[in-house]
Amino acid sequence: MSFIQTGQWQAHDATGRRKYIDSEERRRFLAAADRLSPKRRALCYTLDFTGCRVSEALSMGPHQISPDGKLVLRTLKRRRIMFRVIPIPLHLADMLLALPPLEDGRFWDLHRATAWRQVSAVMAYAEIEGPMASCKGLRHGFGVRAIAAGVPQSLVAKWLGHASMATTAIYLDAVGPEERAFARRMW
Repeated sequence: MSFIQTGQWQAHDATGRRKYIDSEERRRFLAAADRLSPKRRALCYTLDFTGCRVSEALSMGPHQISPDGKLVLRTLKRRRIMFRVIPIPLHLADMLLALPPLEDGRFWDLHRATAWRQVSAVMAYAEIEGPMASCKGLRHGFGVRAIAAGVPQSLVAKWLGHASMATTAIYLDAVGPEERAFARRMW
């Protein structure tokens, strides 16, 4: 089996299983999230619709969201402080702005490990198993969806907060239904 590899990260694990959720898994994940409390549901939707890292989501507050659907996030994993603007659906902006902020201005008072466990529990409820059943699986699924939808690689890199286009190039290694969608356009 051949994999396109950028750096050390691959779109598949050592056994060839995807590390990103596909469209059917995404549908089941969001349906499972719809059964949660408003705060937990909003966290799941935020991770899915923005592709942000779990720590970036946990640091969010209402001052970072505009009613016209823009989210301003501080990018992690950079040496200097950088912010990025990610367009979000208006229903997500409304969902987030309806949450009561904590005293420190954030939406969630969770440690990132707790958030990971909560997302993993939603994945299990949605019957999603494997390396894609995680916060990272949502982030990678966002990247694959964006590329499959024809979003320019430079914009995907901006939305995900990648310093290098080589990092974003991993999402070009789409397989399964995503790869077939590309092939159908060509056929």
